[in-house]
Amino acid sequence: MDRTLKALSLVLSYPTLELQQAMPEIGGVLASDSRLTAAARRALRPLVDALGTRDIYALEEQYVALFDRSRTLSLNLFEHVHGESRDRGGAMVSLMETYREAGFEPATTELPDHLPVLLEFLATRPFAEAQDILADAAHIVEALSTRLDRRESAYGAVFVALLQLAGVQADREAVAELLDQPEVDPDDLEALDEIWEETEVLFGPDPNAGCPQVRDMLTRMDEPARRPGGVAAE
Repeated sequence: MDRTLKALSLVLSYPTLELQQAMPEIGGVLASDSRLTAAARRALRPLVDALGTRDIYALEEQYVALFDRSRTLSLNLFEHVHGESRDRGGAMVSLMETYREAGFEPATTELPDHLPVLLEFLATRPFAEAQDILADAAHIVEALSTRLDRRESAYGAVFVALLQLAGVQADREAVAELLDQPEVDPDDLEALDEIWEETEVLFGPDPNAGCPQVRDMLTRMDEPARRPGGVAAE
């Protein structure tokens, strides 16, 4: 189990009292990982401290405002490359099959492409494999990091850490394309309603449909997961 990836998965999860109680241990894991630069580890401290000490209702409200009300900050990765198209449904089915073939059953109601779920899965895989998958998603991670920095959110430090673990520079054009998507004020409920009034996600029959970035990501995930002796989730 890669404890840092598991810790980052928890930090990006919806805040709970149980999570608050675990923050000292989570913070210790993140502070001790030499794969992250000293600056990256220091940058994580304010978020770890806030998640461990702030009022739980304030933390929940902050989380919803950031990640649930804004599609450009969505933690569902396929949202950023597929939106609500049928291609996203096919990619989702393929990703869920990858989890199951590796012996991983997400214990959550979140969609399979939810970043905390993906990180929990990657924590059960060899680091080289996890690093490859993070590298495939680097342009999404960097775009999210940039948007969170613009909002002066402490959550941005998590995405900086993920980019360091990926060990690659994100494709600048792909990042710029994502950042060109218009952002909506999370307090503008009328505008939010307009954006979310779109076609439902359809889990279509073709798991190979989708854009090249997602197909590449799923291919890399799928091949190692088919090898015998895969590590099951704990």
